[in-house]
Amino acid sequence: MKTIQSKNLQVQFKDLGLIQYKQAWDEQEMLFDRVVAVKEANRTNPVPELTPNFLLFCSHPHVYTLGKSGNESNLLINPDFLASKGAELYRINRGGDITYHGPGQLVGYPILDLVNFGVSIKSYINILEEVIIRSLRYYGITGTRADGATGVWLDTDKPARARKICAIGVRTSHWVSMHGFAFNVNTNLDYFNYIIPCGIQGKGVTSLQKELGREVDITEVQALLKREFQQVFGMELI
Repeated sequence: MKTIQSKNLQVQFKDLGLIQYKQAWDEQEMLFDRVVAVKEANRTNPVPELTPNFLLFCSHPHVYTLGKSGNESNLLINPDFLASKGAELYRINRGGDITYHGPGQLVGYPILDLVNFGVSIKSYINILEEVIIRSLRYYGITGTRADGATGVWLDTDKPARARKICAIGVRTSHWVSMHGFAFNVNTNLDYFNYIIPCGIQGKGVTSLQKELGREVDITEVQALLKREFQQVFGMELI
């Protein structure tokens, strides 16, 4: 696909490191509200202010998140077992069903005014997938899209082997995005055994580590993703 022909809009980048899910969600909400407030003020501002844009990278302790349209039955364990695995469950305001976040996974939260980039919501998800697909090529891995399912997959032409390496779930309001993607780098995939990932039966989950047969330097993956975000979105990370 083509990259966005924007004007190299500046996007503020923050690496939050390993952070509790609720703390990162609160950070997203705060930044989201800042962007929306500028958009609202611009309605009556004779000289509109350029809305700010943000990209957050982080990882989380073990946690499951259930989207607003998700089915809680896709969590296959009871609260006591959940606690015994050191995991939490949050019902959140993104689209999609249930997914897992944990150490070794690279999570990205773009808080972007999509008007600045001239993209529709559907195109935005497609472009997020493109960032991951291009990053996988560096490792000689062919990532693809799956019909009827968001995220980045491997071997979709072989249904019995199809497996997801990156989940995507977003929320948009006032044409501003939040939430984002969860890229399995060195993720402990056992935690996916306790859910029906994204509510899709019979599909596997994988990680970069599993595909390559070795642990991957997550800072290297971060650098690749940052490069691809800048090239695909036409943004400048600051």
